[in-house]
Amino acid sequence: MTMPFATRLPGIDLAYEFLEGKGPVVMFCPGYASDMEGTKALALKAWCQARGRAMLRFDYAGHGKSGGVFTENGIGDWAADAAFILERMAPGRELLLVGSSMGGWISLLLGPKLGARLKGMVLLAPAPDFTATMLSQELPPELKEEVRNKGVIYRPSQYGGDPLPFSLALVERSAAFLVMTGEIAVTCPVRILHGMKDADVPWTQSLKLVEHLASEDVMLTYIKTGDHRLSTPEDLALLSGTVGALLGENGG
Repeated sequence: MTMPFATRLPGIDLAYEFLEGKGPVVMFCPGYASDMEGTKALALKAWCQARGRAMLRFDYAGHGKSGGVFTENGIGDWAADAAFILERMAPGRELLLVGSSMGGWISLLLGPKLGARLKGMVLLAPAPDFTATMLSQELPPELKEEVRNKGVIYRPSQYGGDPLPFSLALVERSAAFLVMTGEIAVTCPVRILHGMKDADVPWTQSLKLVEHLASEDVMLTYIKTGDHRLSTPEDLALLSGTVGALLGENGG
């Protein structure tokens, strides 16, 4: 199948797939350097297809099949990509946002703008404000200096493959979009899943997030053996069951 594209800015054609169906649109927001062909996105697509439910998945600028330069973008740009695709494909529709890692941060930025349309949110190892945390706490002084001087550094991924870029543009273009600075005006039901063996985002971060959420219907589930990816068959079953419960599906 040929992937459709939508142009948000000149030179930035965003790849997406919209699965028409019933009920709120399940929108999957991928993580940093991930895309809509990832294990969780495809598992969720299969779950929605089997139940005739609507789903929207997409690639941010510089990710997957979308145009744009990865290292020239930040959270503000990628949140704008998500909002653009959402309003293009599902204007006025009710929604359930599923955000993985950085996609959790994106979801927390989208949520307050959606109002009553937003029927629920599922966050997987959410990483709000990770750019600020990385620069202030995680990078050693020599790497902080290198990213300021060179504009980009590359850090090895514990999951193999090419090293992941971390750019000064990412830091600068994300600074105005930090959410862990006060109350996050998300009032819908929120479900958070976080692995306790997550080497990328400490599981304690989700406890802090719960305190910032305005919603009173928040449930946090820890997976003792889970890593950052949460992509084992058991993790995927928990994801689909959690989405199903929020959508009123019997048996998840």
